[in-house]
Amino acid sequence: MDQLTVVTNLELKNAYPGTHATSNAAFLSAAKAKWTESSDYFLGTTVDQIAAKQMGQDTQLPSLELAMDLMDMVGQCDNGYACVYQNNLSWSSPTTPLPAEAHPRVVFERLFGEGESADARRAALRSRASLLDSFSDDIARLKRRVGMTDRVRVDQYLDSVREVERQIQRAEAGATKNPMPDLDRPVGVPVAFADHAKLMFDLQVLAFQADITRVITFQLARELSNRTYPEIGVPDPHHPTSHHGNDPEKLAKIAKINSFHVSLFAQFLEKLKSTPDGDGSLLDNTVYLYGSGMGNSSLHDHENLPILVAGGAACGMKGGRHIQYKDGTPLANLHFTLLERVGVHVDSFGDSNGKIDDLFAPVSL
Repeated sequence: MDQLTVVTNLELKNAYPGTHATSNAAFLSAAKAKWTESSDYFLGTTVDQIAAKQMGQDTQLPSLELAMDLMDMVGQCDNGYACVYQNNLSWSSPTTPLPAEAHPRVVFERLFGEGESADARRAALRSRASLLDSFSDDIARLKRRVGMTDRVRVDQYLDSVREVERQIQRAEAGATKNPMPDLDRPVGVPVAFADHAKLMFDLQVLAFQADITRVITFQLARELSNRTYPEIGVPDPHHPTSHHGNDPEKLAKIAKINSFHVSLFAQFLEKLKSTPDGDGSLLDNTVYLYGSGMGNSSLHDHENLPILVAGGAACGMKGGRHIQYKDGTPLANLHFTLLERVGVHVDSFGDSNGKIDDLFAPVSL
């Protein structure tokens, strides 16, 4: 894709001593997690929340935190580190982690309306066939006041909202009728990983399109995840497979999992690219970082991280290439650079020691 750049040789020095807890905690904070099993945890404000404090002032939600799995463990989870470091990717302050939501229905109603309780939301849903029906008169008035081009865009957006509603309703029906016991899966979450992920990505498109929020984090795979992927020929748990020890069979399986995840991300980018926004597309006006806080998962190291940066044409990003930096370049340099490019000015971020301006420089041949 011409709006995607691969960036290699970035490092998270503050993620050492090399645990899953510190990897997750440092990815967006570039900060060192305090070693504690108790409630006196301490990290740093994550880059998304620094952006949200400025960019979120004009939107309904300052930010949106999403995940694919709910992990509610408490206490000590990883080598003496509190579970909070693995449970949360976003922190609004060094002592305030933000929980992520994995249930599509809850996310949808947070974006477009919710009751005071789960029972109230269910009652509201029963009282109307579609969320859109409750403000159909307002929609009709709006369409009478705007021009033909804007009417088409309103119709396109409402069609997208209806489609997500249908997807969620189908997911709820499938989950309710599923004869297989699964106590960890809330009703309404699609059984298939790909269906769930696509739905969560679609909700992000809607949130951006309606300008409900401008900052989203999404944890596609949890640290220490034991999820299996039989649909792609990998029935083995993810985490043990990632400890491949250079075994060819395990390497092939972890490559399949990584490729599967990236393919879902690619579909999301194509949807952003095909969605009009201003003078371009949502992808033009969005900067999306995809990656991991570990380089070689078998070694638990935090160097040569797998990092992709997508979109950003509106702020001058040049895609379609691979940029390789010298070993040990801080990932914080990338966070610092992206903050500056979206208009959030800070003196530094984490352990940054410079900027990554090559992302915005024309390709020299």
